[in-house]
Amino acid sequence: MFSPQGPSLRELCVQALSSVEHGYDLLAPKFDHTPFRTPQSMLDATTEALSGLGPFRTGLDVCCGTGAGMGVLGALCQDGTTGVDFSTGMLAQARAAHPEASWVRADARALPFAGGFDLAVTFGALGHFLPRERPALFDGIYRALRPGGLLAFPAGSPPPVTSVAHWATLGFDLALRVRNAVWRPPFVMYYRTNTLREVSTDLTATGFTVSTVPLGQGYRLVLAHK
Repeated sequence: MFSPQGPSLRELCVQALSSVEHGYDLLAPKFDHTPFRTPQSMLDATTEALSGLGPFRTGLDVCCGTGAGMGVLGALCQDGTTGVDFSTGMLAQARAAHPEASWVRADARALPFAGGFDLAVTFGALGHFLPRERPALFDGIYRALRPGGLLAFPAGSPPPVTSVAHWATLGFDLALRVRNAVWRPPFVMYYRTNTLREVSTDLTATGFTVSTVPLGQGYRLVLAHK
């Protein structure tokens, strides 16, 4: 599951007992050697799906982590890219990998941008937001986009109940709920709280016009136009 360059079991346990921010600060140097990084095949498929929807001048990667999404934005945006995350450790890794981009440390629930971007993307981050927090996240992205701007992100279909993935994600979410009930600070990362229907409803309530296109591997690319 992990490469030899990835975190040890002890390191993962320390991360799991930390806050989300501090946990990712600790994991940042080895994050790209874990299965938590968005697969390159998914990033490439996203770039291809968006390539006919531009042109885009400026791009924003929300919850950018170590900067995997910068390859997508760099291929599509003509006038610059920005990544935002609240983990200083993840931003340090991203800055080293993509020195040409701009980087901002901020909480995605209170984004400090207004009308400056044509394209926003996010990869693998929605599980870090409780359902009640999604409206603030989407409101901030909506404000950050210019009129006609686009938010895009992959969303997976729920795995069938007979699959290993169904029981693995169910077990993971239950384990985290127990952990968060008995340990502080909480570590929010749930796989089953962001269904496509629920997310689309919140995006529409924010003011986006929502559609999807297939990406393959059971995923669709959500396209939310301002």
